[in-house]
Amino acid sequence: MIEAANRLQTIDEYYFSKKLREVNLLIASGKPVINLGIGSPDMQPPKKVLSAISASFENPIAHKYQSYQGLPELRDAISRFYKAHFSVNLSPSTEVLPLMGSKEGIMHISMAYLNEGDEVLIPNPGYPTYQSVTKLVGAKGVLYELDEANNWMPDFKALEKLDLTKVKLMWVNYPHMPTGAKPSKIVFEELVAFGKRHDILIVNDNPYSFILNDSPKSILSVEGAKDVCLELNSLSKTFNMAGWRVGMVMGASAHINNILKVKSNMDSGMFYGIQKGAIEALKCSNMWFATLNNVYQERRNLVWQLADALNCTYDKDASGLFVWAKLPAYLKSEEFIDLVLKENHIFITPGTIFGTKGEGYIRFSLCASTEVLEEAIARVK
Repeated sequence: MIEAANRLQTIDEYYFSKKLREVNLLIASGKPVINLGIGSPDMQPPKKVLSAISASFENPIAHKYQSYQGLPELRDAISRFYKAHFSVNLSPSTEVLPLMGSKEGIMHISMAYLNEGDEVLIPNPGYPTYQSVTKLVGAKGVLYELDEANNWMPDFKALEKLDLTKVKLMWVNYPHMPTGAKPSKIVFEELVAFGKRHDILIVNDNPYSFILNDSPKSILSVEGAKDVCLELNSLSKTFNMAGWRVGMVMGASAHINNILKVKSNMDSGMFYGIQKGAIEALKCSNMWFATLNNVYQERRNLVWQLADALNCTYDKDASGLFVWAKLPAYLKSEEFIDLVLKENHIFITPGTIFGTKGEGYIRFSLCASTEVLEEAIARVK
């Protein structure tokens, strides 16, 4: 028997990959399951995006290998987007690298910077991929705890007490997923200062800035941030393009070049039509965000009603594509979501998949129509 690599013993199959099989089996057996687990936008991208990809098929270069660095026009569009929305100046030729989704960037950055035995600061709760990729490259994850009492922000006093001698990289994710906590400029300034003090690369994963958030922020707007920071972003949530797999990483040219060394050995460029569509998305006016958020605000109001019906509490000031809700004190996350799935045929994400600090919480996705959400409310009332 041919054995799998040892690294696979350090990780499990992604939670949603496993759980959705269970959900799909219930649906196949005739159970009308409402899926409020995954943040996969259900609305259409901007019309001009669809027109751009359609028109691209006739271009004679569309079906050839593309540049490892993406089209110059795409890098320019990303640079202009960051200038317009975050007041961040980026050189499109040296400080921007398009990616096939920001999830790809997590692996590329880790491969570019981590050696076996290096340590990585990972938020708890946080996106599970930070931990799994850290393990896959042979590094060690060091969890730093986020608490509701501190609005899910890093506790810098606690961080300074850690042995940081082997820490090379720190993952942060603001606006935060799963909690929806929004960062202040002061928090970003503290992160930059922390990275400089300890020679740690700070990576902010920033795909939720424009969802139910009136003041989008980038860590790269902090003076001197490029010395020790990278930022990941994505078109998935902002422009309803999750299946297109368009992301980007921004930072100093030296960092971008290191990531490119990995990326150029892993793929052969992004499809031309996808890049042309992405360019059009990045040109959207503020009217696009306003229209999108009107829909999400209506849905969030209904999810709040659903949370109320389940005796959960939540923060109305949170942003993003989800509602992070606290269960009554005596309930466990996974037991609760399994009960709701069994009795009400509603799938909700347990907070524990994001770390131990997610125990006692659940996460609702806003990627369901008002009709579906009203049906979910009716089932639990």
